[in-house]
Amino acid sequence: MAGGFKVGSVSIGGGELFLIAGPCVIESERHALKMAEAICGVAKALRLPFIFKASYDKANRTSLKSYRGPGMKEGLRVLRKVAETLKVPVLTDVHEAADVARVAEVVDVLQIPAMLCRQTDLLVAAGKSGRAVNIKKGQFVSPWDMRHAVEKVRSTGNDKVFVTERGSSFGYQNLVVDMRSLPVMREFAPVVFDATHSVQLPSAGKSDGQAVSGGQPQFIPVLARAAVAAGVDGVFIEVHDDPKQAKSDGPNALDLKKLRGVLRELLAVRRAVS
Repeated sequence: MAGGFKVGSVSIGGGELFLIAGPCVIESERHALKMAEAICGVAKALRLPFIFKASYDKANRTSLKSYRGPGMKEGLRVLRKVAETLKVPVLTDVHEAADVARVAEVVDVLQIPAMLCRQTDLLVAAGKSGRAVNIKKGQFVSPWDMRHAVEKVRSTGNDKVFVTERGSSFGYQNLVVDMRSLPVMREFAPVVFDATHSVQLPSAGKSDGQAVSGGQPQFIPVLARAAVAAGVDGVFIEVHDDPKQAKSDGPNALDLKKLRGVLRELLAVRRAVS
């Protein structure tokens, strides 16, 4: 695997398991701070390095009427507040090359959404920003082909890039995780396992007559344990204090009350296989 690097105090690919967690989307400043503080407390108690994640815009929602977020200006203000208040690195999605420079002024990690993982201009712009770049593996991309996405970022001279597995399309409205993809991708970049989007059922639900994604959150712990046993560098978990009321991806989010128990299991697996 390529050499590791640091994001703040968090080591990516350095041999220590780390956590990326937070709500899918910024719902309000108060909620973002509440979630960040709660997750940070759990992570610190377990001595687990932590990066806070929340999106200012979810541009790929299933329905036009679905909540997308507060927008860039307000969202970046909230993310800056989280970073300054809790002294933790922050990560958010960026969808367009033109937005990269502005977002990079605030966040520590630029995340490339799965649907955009092949977008050359976006990947190159993210690389040129100098920030760490997390590329979500598209549901339609083989693990071997993710090497090309990584190379697009590295072509700028930025080696701070890692990839995240979130499952592959398995027929319609279902995802499945091939654990072989994790060691395959670790040959060329640090790898994170997305334990919550991997249990998503895209467009499989209905809300007020609109299509929404469903999920099977009961499988989050078992898939996460398997991924840690397979040797991933980090785990990505969308967490919410009230998943049924979440404004985005609630059906596949982990309930905040269960976070500590899940993380303890993951750390125990890590110790067992180290």
